[in-house]
Amino acid sequence: MADGQDQPWTVLRLLEWTSQFFRQRGSDSPRLDAEVLLAHVRCCDRIQLYTAFGDVPDEGQRAAFRELVRRRGEGTPVAYLVGYREFYSLRFRVDEHVLIPRPETEHLVIEALDAAKKLPISGRPIRVADVGTGSGAIAVAISIHLPNGEVIATDISPEALAVAKGNVEEHGVSDSVRLLESNLLDAVEPGYRFDILCSNPPYVSESEYAALDPGVRDYEPRGALVAGPTGTEVIEQLLALAPERLESRGYLIVELSPMIAERSLQLAKSNPELTESRLVKDLDGHHRILVARRA
Repeated sequence: MADGQDQPWTVLRLLEWTSQFFRQRGSDSPRLDAEVLLAHVRCCDRIQLYTAFGDVPDEGQRAAFRELVRRRGEGTPVAYLVGYREFYSLRFRVDEHVLIPRPETEHLVIEALDAAKKLPISGRPIRVADVGTGSGAIAVAISIHLPNGEVIATDISPEALAVAKGNVEEHGVSDSVRLLESNLLDAVEPGYRFDILCSNPPYVSESEYAALDPGVRDYEPRGALVAGPTGTEVIEQLLALAPERLESRGYLIVELSPMIAERSLQLAKSNPELTESRLVKDLDGHHRILVARRA
């Protein structure tokens, strides 16, 4: 992004140049990427850029923007550059220790909230587990929209839990979300049962990982992505754990890859202690969520 000699680098010109630059480097959302980065360095909402097309950012802002554009051009995800991502109409802090929340994961939150409406519970909170919480996005979104809920969110990574703790505190749900360093639910007291057990677990196979977009493979934490040779390893553990950790008629809700959806559904149906197993499609028509109930 060389300095223009003939015309000033207005907000509009910066956005147009950067969008073309990102498009040439294969970005799926070049204009959005450019807007998010420029709004970040100008400390404004993205929508405010549209009333500032004629403004000329000062040299400090342009220098900061150039650096972000350079790093984005090399592949660094926008969310890591600006330090946050929108999820379920909420803003969450993220860094390289956690997966970047994605729109398809919102279907998991929707299913969990719908399941809560079907539970015949009164006189006590609805108990929810978020296994592998990462940034805490799922736990926080559920807690905000489920006032009578208590969420235990676990993660094996202390660095991820530090990010989740910041998001829990920022959204004011510390009283209803408890964070635990744990492999699955190992650290949860024995005999404690949940009404809803949800998870966005690692579900990428070793072979799939090698073929992932470099923007994901080279930047997001491998341990939060890869399950093992088949991709179903962690899902199998959750299916085995569900009868022990769910209340009668409680829900297991798991995000998965369309590539392992049918296999995961068959695994759920083969468990005699689970019933009503089904797959839920995302907005693109791909199987994205596995739902089952304890018999």
